[in-house]
Amino acid sequence: MLPLIECVPNFSEGRDAAVIKQITDQVETVESVRLLDVDPGKATNRTVVTFVGPPDEVCEAAFRAAKKAAEVIDMRRHKGEHPRFGAMDVCPLVPVAGITMEEVVEYARKLGRRLGEELGMTVYLYEYAATKPERRNLATVRAGEYEGLADKLTKPEWKPDFGPAKFNEKSGATAVGARDFLVAYNVNLNTTSTRRANAIAYDIREKGRIKTVDGTPGGKPVLDEAGNKVWEPGTLKCCKAIGWYIEEFGVAQISINLTNLSVTPIHVAFDECCRRAESRGVRVTGSEIVGMVPLSAMLEAGRYFLRKQQRSTGVSDRELIKIAVKSMGLNDLYEFKPEEKIIEYAIADRSTKRLVDLGVEGFVELTASEAPAPGGGSVSALVGALGAALATMVANLSSHKRGWDDRWEEFSDWADKGKQHWARLMHLVDEDTAAFNALMAAFGLPQGSDAEKAQRKQAIQSATKQAIEAPLAVMREALASLEVIRAMAEQGMEASVSDAGVAAACARTAVIGAHLNVRINAKGLVDKGAAEDYLRQARQIEDQTVREEREILEIVSGKL
Repeated sequence: MLPLIECVPNFSEGRDAAVIKQITDQVETVESVRLLDVDPGKATNRTVVTFVGPPDEVCEAAFRAAKKAAEVIDMRRHKGEHPRFGAMDVCPLVPVAGITMEEVVEYARKLGRRLGEELGMTVYLYEYAATKPERRNLATVRAGEYEGLADKLTKPEWKPDFGPAKFNEKSGATAVGARDFLVAYNVNLNTTSTRRANAIAYDIREKGRIKTVDGTPGGKPVLDEAGNKVWEPGTLKCCKAIGWYIEEFGVAQISINLTNLSVTPIHVAFDECCRRAESRGVRVTGSEIVGMVPLSAMLEAGRYFLRKQQRSTGVSDRELIKIAVKSMGLNDLYEFKPEEKIIEYAIADRSTKRLVDLGVEGFVELTASEAPAPGGGSVSALVGALGAALATMVANLSSHKRGWDDRWEEFSDWADKGKQHWARLMHLVDEDTAAFNALMAAFGLPQGSDAEKAQRKQAIQSATKQAIEAPLAVMREALASLEVIRAMAEQGMEASVSDAGVAAACARTAVIGAHLNVRINAKGLVDKGAAEDYLRQARQIEDQTVREEREILEIVSGKL
């Protein structure tokens, strides 16, 4: 897997579209880097930009964007609700795939050095890239903001990591870091009171608030034995939060940074804000995600809110996302577009059209055409997916059946298992055709010289194995789906028992059809021992599938 990193620089300009575009245009000048999101905020006067790509290219894009920001942003005229101390205020690098945090730290430090040495920028390193423990927290690095930067730079302990220890009135300073995936998340309130928003923020954030003797804000602080103020932690770990007023929308918000979603997920932060707001006579009206969010966070949020309703979670990703958006009011201020806001969807390669995106009619028409693919392998995978989907449907219907309320979780678990099977088989619809195309490409390789002939022969054998393993994977997955199908035939609501029977027939068809593909492609293997091993596995899977399908249909027939 090629290494990918994400860069999420924040620029101190959120109102002038022309200025913002000059900066983001620089990102798009770097080949292999994809600009995913540009999220300006008028009240904060700040724009969060997100782009992704190979590490060297991403760092180059960040460098060019920083250079342009220093040219077109004047911090002497900047006002906004968000803490800031520079034109490119922060520039975090985040590992996405195929790269460790340690490697990303090195890239962050190289980028910081370039900014300091080549552009003369004042640069501090933070989070995992920090060179001193006290500089790890961004809030500490940025304390005093732009207005306090001149004084800060006179102190030896705040000598920058790179660049001059001299106040640049126009550009300020920049914090470059390496961090885990952070979600910037704002919760909307039905109040205009920044004080109340801050009170809720202090309730939830990990840092909490200063503890007072009488328990009231602004009261006499409690001191420890050393005379230091005692802090009373908030309710959420890995959560930073402040309150502010957004004039653009006329509401106060709790502005949250979630620094570890495995510790505090978005949905937990939302519900905690709701609880704390209600206790203070305030209501949460919705929320917004600033920048990008991982798919897993949205899916888990959808499952969380379905579980609260005692509803089955074994539904499609699209439905889970819809539930999450509705439950957290992510459309409150503007439309939440999954294809733009969810990072996996935004970076997906849309240049290659998938068979599963064609729709039923389009898939059937293409199958019926003169094109050699999709063929029997892809059709077998699709039939298997339909069988697993039918079993999932029975589980979902059973979990919501009147009178079976105490069994909703049991059937929800079956629906989740069924979803895993049909999702995998849907993936194999395209994987089988990809294997066929790879085999055709191998046969088309040149064979003039001896070296070319040898290379072509090796490519054909490699592609042939791929063309065997894809339908074999279909067979295994369709067989595995029979566990859910049998359970639904035995335990699911009787009104849908015929659907379980059809599901079993689909699984059997998928296995037999895919077996035919294994057999025809195994003939092309030079290694006859490997070919026989593939065929032996396929025979065993088909024999077991036929037996299980027969047993399931007997169960179904007994209930009809």
